[in-house]
Amino acid sequence: MAKQTSFFTSVKRLYPHVKPILPRLFMGLISALLASVLALTIPQVLRVLINQSLQPGGDAGAVWAAAVVILILGIGEAGLVALRRQFVINPATTVETRMRVSLYDHLQDLTVSFHDRWGSGQLLSRAMTDLNFLRRWMAFGAIMLVVTTLTVIIGIAVMFAMSWQLALIFLAAAVPITISSFRFRTRFSKVARRSQDQAGDLATTVEESVHGIRVLKAFGRSREALENFNEQAEELRQTEISKARHQATFTLVVTLLPELALGAGLVAGVMLCASGELSIGSLVAFFATAAVIASPVEFSGMLLAMALTAKTAVDRHYEVMDTANTITSPPDPARPAELRGALAFNNATFAFEDAPDKPILKGIGLDIRPGETMALVGITGSGKSALIQLVPRLYDVTEGAITIDGVDVREFDVEELRRVVGVAFEDTTLFSNSVRDNVLLGAPERNDDVLDEALDVAQAQFAYSLPEGVDTLIGEEGLSLSGGQRQRIALARAIAAKPRVLVLDDPLSALDVHTEELVEARLRDVLKDTTTLIVAHRPSTVALADRVALLEEGRITAVGTHTELLAENHHYRYVIASLDQEPRDLDSDLLDSELSALEDEAKEINR
Repeated sequence: MAKQTSFFTSVKRLYPHVKPILPRLFMGLISALLASVLALTIPQVLRVLINQSLQPGGDAGAVWAAAVVILILGIGEAGLVALRRQFVINPATTVETRMRVSLYDHLQDLTVSFHDRWGSGQLLSRAMTDLNFLRRWMAFGAIMLVVTTLTVIIGIAVMFAMSWQLALIFLAAAVPITISSFRFRTRFSKVARRSQDQAGDLATTVEESVHGIRVLKAFGRSREALENFNEQAEELRQTEISKARHQATFTLVVTLLPELALGAGLVAGVMLCASGELSIGSLVAFFATAAVIASPVEFSGMLLAMALTAKTAVDRHYEVMDTANTITSPPDPARPAELRGALAFNNATFAFEDAPDKPILKGIGLDIRPGETMALVGITGSGKSALIQLVPRLYDVTEGAITIDGVDVREFDVEELRRVVGVAFEDTTLFSNSVRDNVLLGAPERNDDVLDEALDVAQAQFAYSLPEGVDTLIGEEGLSLSGGQRQRIALARAIAAKPRVLVLDDPLSALDVHTEELVEARLRDVLKDTTTLIVAHRPSTVALADRVALLEEGRITAVGTHTELLAENHHYRYVIASLDQEPRDLDSDLLDSELSALEDEAKEINR
């Protein structure tokens, strides 16, 4: 549940961002206010014209002079409105960009557990829709709300100066408008927040559907996905209708009551003119001034709605920005005297934040020697993936410690730790960029030699055959590639980083047997000086390791060579027997078939 705050409490949080552009915003405010003052001056010109120049024996030339004055005032008003836009648009967009970059930077820092809880659509709506609205409110809504308020105050003061009786009638309409505005603020704030949250949920649904389009099509669930999306879209539509209804009701009040007041004022004004208490010029000027004020009053409904929506946008923005990053570098980072790559788990315990009393890993004790390859095996749900994510501090241990060469990973500088530790996950994530940029993402040296070696080790030479070679854009999340191709690119990325400690979460699961054998042969050579912890879901992956650790219900219950554990541990034999039996990469099979067909065709031609 979001914490409720007042409008000013929320909006004043924008001050650090707005402070550098306050002079420009102030100049924009002055320009808008002067434009309103010029608009209020025109009725006074009419008053003087009617009372003096349009009387019997008046000077006809004064009419032309008044027309020129009104024309100049009108041109001045238009020029000041244009000047306001020039003052505020550029700095407002600058603030929007800086806040967006700051939000993105903070999202990059926040822990994986934060991103586990938040839908991507919610974050996207905050980064795009909310900040876009804040920019429009800073450049227009906030300034015009102040100008509108001051215009009404100045206009009423002028009206009192011309006729206090008529001004009181007009002012009487302000009482129910004020009461209505308080009710409108309370109701509209709630529905505005609901609307923006629902828009974020809808964005999450769209993103999930686009990313999972192959699954939806494969299982024939496009219709169900559409029905679910339609329900969410309908909920948002109803919320938007509720917003519009509240705003329309308030606009009705702020439009109708001033008009009724003007009608009553007209009757009273005619009676005052008949009694000689008010001149005709003053009556015309009064209603001309009232007409100038009426437009801002009618406009106030939209401006108030903008202000309340901006308040919600600020609250939503700072819900993310106020989230503390719990995985940070210490004030005085430590580093081993000699980085050899000895990895040790010392009574390491881990539980997710939302279930602290249900640890996934319990008192893990494991020592991996420098340059050693350790396979981690266990049944599904034993905590293998959670354990390897503790090494680069994607999560932090709840109790105990993990050390590299005797130094707790929490004592490392976070960026340096993640240069020391390389990671490749089973569920590969590639970026909408070229093969080259994906592979060299974490490489200390971004050159073709590093790229070629990494692709060769990962058996990802197919990248050279893509339409533009290694500079081919591979599409969003690499979905233009097969599962095996994506895994090989991800493995090449981990190898190119040249880490001292390499953590692999079954990186070969989507490869066929032949490709896996080639990768393993090259990995043995490349990893001889790299400490490697590899989660194994297949017997062939276990064979890559020097030793094997058995994880059972969140605890390491046995460590030894594959042969030793097979001979001595019943549960290990059970786990090995239950591991996947060499799933094949269908894309690789098709490619092999095509190559075989081409070879056969070439042989026929040679004959």
